[in-house]
Amino acid sequence: MAGWRLLKFETHNAYMNMATDEAVLEARIRGLAPNTVRFYRWNPSAVSIGRFQRVENEVYLENCQRHSVDVVRRITGGGTVYHDADGEITYSVVASKDDLGARDITEVYAKIYAGIVEALKILGLKADFNEGDARTCPNLTIGGRKISGSAQYHKSDVVLQHGTILVDVNLERMFTFLRVPWAKTCMEVVGIAKNKITSIRAELGKEIPHATVLEALIEGFQKALRVRLEKSGDLTKYERELAEKLCSGKYATIEWNLHGKEPCQSIKP
Repeated sequence: MAGWRLLKFETHNAYMNMATDEAVLEARIRGLAPNTVRFYRWNPSAVSIGRFQRVENEVYLENCQRHSVDVVRRITGGGTVYHDADGEITYSVVASKDDLGARDITEVYAKIYAGIVEALKILGLKADFNEGDARTCPNLTIGGRKISGSAQYHKSDVVLQHGTILVDVNLERMFTFLRVPWAKTCMEVVGIAKNKITSIRAELGKEIPHATVLEALIEGFQKALRVRLEKSGDLTKYERELAEKLCSGKYATIEWNLHGKEPCQSIKP
């Protein structure tokens, strides 16, 4: 059974979370890091938008500022996501597609989502994989309601896939920050979203510690990917330094987050 690196479970702001995912991706491409799985949380809460989205169409920026909610642009595609500081665990997988045994985009999604399916099974829940379509990335649902969404970035035969696992969800808070063009009020969206979005807590009917979910995720990914996740703790020196540069020079900048403009000079060592 192959050994993959498992980074320690950490909490960062939106800019460092996205910078770390990109740093691990670059390290893997350069052969400076092994295939890696990372689980993390967000503090403060944040909204992330897909690489090619327009912020003004997707986010209520004034509400985010008023509630100290970060807004960050991902390098991955997909749609806009609200990341609650208390209600979510985010996962990130960086791996060679050869090692995943998957070549096309949907197959990669299916392979990685299988880890979450196994984790939810451990917790007593049955989730279904949905391939998505031209407008919607593949996702996981329980009883037709979404519990996990993800997005990908491919480079040099290495894939970064990261996404959400909803431990709990506050729809009214979520749609205070996410803009839905057709809706006249937040509660109009919430009324519809109740039938489309769920969480582990909602499905189990009780609170569940993040530590319990994390243990299930580790076990689920090991089983589905047929790998041994080796707890290595920290990033390498290369990854840590690159993440810090990406955080300040890219992900925390207005140019990137509002306009999608890459830094003028390369910040990769």
